[in-house]
Amino acid sequence: MQAITAIRSKKLSPEQLFMLSVLAVNGGNYLYNLVLGRLLGPEQFADAAVLITFLLVLSFVAMTFQLVTAKFSVVFENSTFNNFISRIYKNATIVGVILGALVIIGSSQLQQLFHTSTSSMFVIFGFGVPLYFLMSVNRGVYQGKKAFKSLSITYQAEMLSRLLITLGLIFLFEIQSSVVIAIGILISFGFGLIPFKFSTLKLKATQRIAKVESKQVRNFFVITAFYELTQIIINNSDILLVKHYFESYDAGLYASLALIGRIVYFIAWMFVMLLLPTVVQLKKEGKATAPILFKYVGYIAAIASVIVFACALFPETAITILFGDSYLVMAPLLWKYALATGVFAISNIFAYYYLSLDRYVPVIFSGLFGMLQMGLVIFFHESLEQVVHMQIAAMFLLLIFQVSYFIYDSKSKAVKS
Repeated sequence: MQAITAIRSKKLSPEQLFMLSVLAVNGGNYLYNLVLGRLLGPEQFADAAVLITFLLVLSFVAMTFQLVTAKFSVVFENSTFNNFISRIYKNATIVGVILGALVIIGSSQLQQLFHTSTSSMFVIFGFGVPLYFLMSVNRGVYQGKKAFKSLSITYQAEMLSRLLITLGLIFLFEIQSSVVIAIGILISFGFGLIPFKFSTLKLKATQRIAKVESKQVRNFFVITAFYELTQIIINNSDILLVKHYFESYDAGLYASLALIGRIVYFIAWMFVMLLLPTVVQLKKEGKATAPILFKYVGYIAAIASVIVFACALFPETAITILFGDSYLVMAPLLWKYALATGVFAISNIFAYYYLSLDRYVPVIFSGLFGMLQMGLVIFFHESLEQVVHMQIAAMFLLLIFQVSYFIYDSKSKAVKS
């Protein structure tokens, strides 16, 4: 009771409460992955890692709809907003059904490509795809309106249901199967819709959006979709390529490395969620936006530095505590992978900042260096260490280009003024 009273007396802002919620959600997702890694062992965890990676890929694709919804929930008002929401729900549903059908139809080919034990896990996953797109639009409305309490609940409901249902099925029925993991993921999408305002789910708009506004939405959607594609490539291509090129045992080891090393990226994501609506609102009010960029870059750089140093000083301790002795062989690579993801997280803040301002050069940089990273791994994968080194090289080059562009853009503005 004293702790609750202390929290109330400090009167945490909605943004601070949301950040605490995101930390809790990320912690729950980490627990989910860690328990699976310990229960399944490296070989079976490789199959689980493919499903988890598919979930991350889906989240990035659907994030296009969430970010578009979030931005124009700030920009549009009244009837324009209502018509926009109807249109975005309709498009999200269509895309979700198409992508889900493609996953189901291509399940056998996906099994062969990633050497998984069954194709059923892809079929089950495919049925959940449309739900995830509806969930993302719903979250976009809450994000844009800064309804952080409702936004927090959707993330918590998804995480908790997936954790409890999956582990419950494994412990109660003693089934250590990727099918069980797929079922847990599917059900969690339904819980992730909570809270959902069904009154906003109108697939048919009462009137068309004005041509100028429609063009705004379309342009932002296209560039955001492109950027989320680069996120998919940079964040997930390494795990899928390793699963393709290496044996299941090595792929499982690498998946554990990636999970630990990406801590900084998942922490950075909560700042991105706050960044976009804040920058859009500041721009709308004619206020300076650079200070908020400096603030979040400083946060991420500090967090990344701490995590990289911790991974360098205590790699064996971290791996033993989180995954167990079976994964200790990856200890020397832990700080290197954390460095690559830390550098990417900082670069990501620059890209989302300019995306919020309808400036797209940094987004193009991300696309180019995402392809570079993928190409380097395809051509240089003699060992897992070499795969990590390729990612470090690509991400440092990306950060150099992002910072250089910011300096150039700042100087150009100063000359014009």
